[in-house]
Amino acid sequence: MASSISITVEVDGVSYTDDVEPRLLLVQHLRERLGKTGTLIGCDTTNCGACTVHLDGVSVKSCTMFAVQADEHQVTTIEGMAQNGKFAPLQEAFHQCHALQCGFCTPGMIMQSASLLKENPHPTETEIREGLEGNLCRCTGYQNIVAAVKSVADGVQYDDSGVSVFPSMLEDNSETAGVS
Repeated sequence: MASSISITVEVDGVSYTDDVEPRLLLVQHLRERLGKTGTLIGCDTTNCGACTVHLDGVSVKSCTMFAVQADEHQVTTIEGMAQNGKFAPLQEAFHQCHALQCGFCTPGMIMQSASLLKENPHPTETEIREGLEGNLCRCTGYQNIVAAVKSVADGVQYDDSGVSVFPSMLEDNSETAGVS
């Protein structure tokens, strides 16, 4: 058994110090040690993107990163996206645009979408699709995922009942928002 290494990682705004095995994956540390179960283990090969988190604001796949590599860094998980019990705009858009079916890919899709919008606040549909290439969904056909990201990029907001403040924007996407 390998010796443990002490690490300190800020996860979702909270600092954690823990002794970890050098080969412990970040995704395992987040889920098993810190209880951040929204970060999912999918393929362990970076193919599916279900484990996507932000490391110092940059999208990374936590299944191929060791927890020790996150020492002295900030990690944001899907749980850290919501603020004061309220969904972040992307989370709300995924909900309102029905951009999920089984939900397995959703945390990674939202985290990758947030990075995409940070880099390119007004992407085209093609740029959204290209920006999400490393995240797989086997249920939705991607149309509603693209519509959700586009709605955030276009400034669509939702009131407390989930109704779009700009309903015409969602209506314009109604033909392409279906599952293909």
